[in-house]
Amino acid sequence: MTAAPTPLDAAHAAMETGGDAAERAFFARLADTEMFLLLKDEPKSGRIAPRVFPLDEGPVVLAFDREDRLSGFAAGPAPYAALSGRALVRMLVQGAAEAECGAGGAGALGLGLNLGHPSAMVLPADGVAWLAAALDVPVTEDTARLTALDPPRGLPDALLEALDRHLARMAGLARRAWLAGAGYDGGSAGHLLAFEDIAPGAEATLARATAEALRFSGLEAGALDVVFPAPESPIWARLERVALRFDLPDPPKAEDGSATPVAPGSDPAKPPRLR
Repeated sequence: MTAAPTPLDAAHAAMETGGDAAERAFFARLADTEMFLLLKDEPKSGRIAPRVFPLDEGPVVLAFDREDRLSGFAAGPAPYAALSGRALVRMLVQGAAEAECGAGGAGALGLGLNLGHPSAMVLPADGVAWLAAALDVPVTEDTARLTALDPPRGLPDALLEALDRHLARMAGLARRAWLAGAGYDGGSAGHLLAFEDIAPGAEATLARATAEALRFSGLEAGALDVVFPAPESPIWARLERVALRFDLPDPPKAEDGSATPVAPGSDPAKPPRLR
């Protein structure tokens, strides 16, 4: 019986027949997907040693979007590390940087994805570096004063879909996000995303997720401002009248039933390091 295609398979198929937007959507999906990285042996002291395969494109590590795909490739149970595609490419780039500085690591490595399956592809080392850079979106602050709020207009579907996808992985970091058109002193205009009822210390993660959504929607950076109004701010009444609302998922529950806010892959809690 043939297994059903995975979301990464579907995104890859769309990329094969689509244009730039479909390619961006594939890499955004890869960043959000839990990947199973094939290892030489079990992790030790927070460090991992991937199996490295010499290919014409250069040495690569292998990762799969399902555990059974990895075990099928390895012809049986094999050690692996499970981490988001986002954390994986950052780890590979960090390992290469450490090797260049003489601090260990595995040097520049490419990434083989789902070999033997519909979304099979090889991302060479420079492609891994490109994706890591695309995910490392700088967040800047702007002190312009808000003068007007209006319904959002003229935003492409690609941005709305990217926002919906990125905010869906921000479970527990905020209750809602509100998207509106904005006017500022000096006559400038744009759009803003206001986060409501945010978890302590979540501002940077939410801002970076928004900036990443912009990057992978194809819009120029800075086309969307992110704000965190105080609960008592009068802006909320205005946003409820004109803004588009995104409801973020509830936080996952710990074993004792308490909420445990987590943003998978955004801060991989000291992810494993190459050895």
